[in-house]
Amino acid sequence: MHFILHTDGGSRGNPGLSAIGGVLFTSDYKRVAHFSERVPDTTNNVAEYLALLKGIHIAKMHGATSVAIHMDSELIIRQLQGVYKIKAEHLKPYYAEAISALNDIQATFTHVPRENPYQSKADALVNQAMDASEAT
Repeated sequence: MHFILHTDGGSRGNPGLSAIGGVLFTSDYKRVAHFSERVPDTTNNVAEYLALLKGIHIAKMHGATSVAIHMDSELIIRQLQGVYKIKAEHLKPYYAEAISALNDIQATFTHVPRENPYQSKADALVNQAMDASEAT
């Protein structure tokens, strides 16, 4: 089964208050699942990878055999495409985990702007989780 996954991660402070969000869609953009949750304080790039990993896990739970991954992080997308080397040592384990998680799934990686209507849903879920955490 083919899915479209939009994920986002964010950090206020970089490192600082962090959250992840994402939306899993069918190939015709019907929402299948979504997530919005606080993660331990970290950097923006780590939060992006954590969102990706959570999204892949959810896609697999729904029986994904292929997934089109969309993110607004050009760095993460280019790393996954093999265009950029992973220079930051702390990102290497997250990259390895993502590649391993996708071992049995066909995946494509596309950089999209935050303003993309589907990507903006993932961004809103990140902010929702961070706002809720700040309110407590």
